[in-house]
Amino acid sequence: MGFLPMLWRVDARPNRVTAWTLSWFLFAVGVSMYFYTARNRHVLNPEDKVVPSLHQITQGLTDSLTKADSDDDASTGFFNSMLWTDTVASAKRFGWAMLLLVPAVLLGLHMAMFPVVGQFFLRFILFFDKIIALSVLPILFIAFGIDELSKIMLIVIGVTPTIILDTFNLSKSVPPEQIVKGFTLGAHDFGVSYAIVLKQIMPRILNSIRLNLKAVMLFLFAGEMIASQNGLAFRIALLRRHMGMNIIIPYVLWVALLLFLVDLSMRLLNRKLHPWFREA
Repeated sequence: MGFLPMLWRVDARPNRVTAWTLSWFLFAVGVSMYFYTARNRHVLNPEDKVVPSLHQITQGLTDSLTKADSDDDASTGFFNSMLWTDTVASAKRFGWAMLLLVPAVLLGLHMAMFPVVGQFFLRFILFFDKIIALSVLPILFIAFGIDELSKIMLIVIGVTPTIILDTFNLSKSVPPEQIVKGFTLGAHDFGVSYAIVLKQIMPRILNSIRLNLKAVMLFLFAGEMIASQNGLAFRIALLRRHMGMNIIIPYVLWVALLLFLVDLSMRLLNRKLHPWFREA
């Protein structure tokens, strides 16, 4: 069967070569269009910085991997480089924000399983979820200063209500027959909540957190761009003033690669911890 007849068939099963070609086709088109545009712009202006050439990008990447974070620092090497120090700074904020999502999962579970807890928190969380996190950024800077805590709190405020409500809804979706069966077999309230409900919904919670990784980075970047002395977003904002596209582009690709690796790690972890789980 040819490719075109197979294109609109529901039961089509492309072979390995076709699948590999299709999966990389848009990447190849995007890269080709970029370098075609860069070549045309550099023919007109060899010093063009808006669409840097491959040589300029390579030079920018080399600088970010070898040059120190500060102009006053004469040290060299990868572990003193801009890219390393910025990555470590952003990774610490990202890691703290992800750890603070654990209490959010537990709160959502308890809201679903214990009616008194649900009545106490649910209406407030529903209202809090509608507050635009970036609108409270000035309040966070006033209340917590411009140090690390305000950036981490911005991420928590932006993502935590979603995780709480996702956990709440997933817990409520567990068939009540399973909960009754747990009590019948002698389990207590916390046993049912953690051994039956949480264990059953945990793979979907991990997927929910994984799908919110981009939102976590969005709020992290917002905080770093507005008030920070280091970090990936801080560097991008700083280089923007100098039209440093040859370093900005590697930074953007580096952030995308890091998020892809975190996403891949979470998918592999989910598969390892819950081999029984299959997406609906």
